[in-house]
Amino acid sequence: MNIMHKTVDITLGDMLERIAANPELPLVFSYSGADIRPGYHVTEVKAGQFSALDCGANPETWSEIFVQLWDIEEGDRTHMSAGKFAAIVRKVSEHVRLDGSAKLTFEVSDGVMPMQLFCAGMPIVENGALKVALEPRPASCKPRDRWLTEQSASTTSCCGPSSVTNACCA
Repeated sequence: MNIMHKTVDITLGDMLERIAANPELPLVFSYSGADIRPGYHVTEVKAGQFSALDCGANPETWSEIFVQLWDIEEGDRTHMSAGKFAAIVRKVSEHVRLDGSAKLTFEVSDGVMPMQLFCAGMPIVENGALKVALEPRPASCKPRDRWLTEQSASTTSCCGPSSVTNACCA
């Protein structure tokens, strides 16, 4: 995987904006050190509104969009274009309310192995394709994450280097 891929917790809007600039390019997801196979399918796009109580007894609410990818080889198919992916999302949005500011999560399986959850890096143009690096979505402690962010902000505001590395999907 290219080291230039910076994985962050992108939104559906971020993804669609980048696609709009490159609709003709093949859309290639990469995960677990390899590119998704050219026959992959978007099997499901779903939206969720979540309410929870974190480990510090703080109420949490968020929206999340899940895109399910079926990583298969199918005949002589090529990777779908970024524009086709956007068209699939548009079709779903005719029936399901999709919040463009919602966190984007990818569910990926080859149909044999269990589905895995991934967060995505910002799509980048690389070798004639729009590439999206997927990284496993880790568990996190939201109260700790908030505290680290506050510490980082106070350290940074004093012109000192930040000691916190923002991990994927914090």
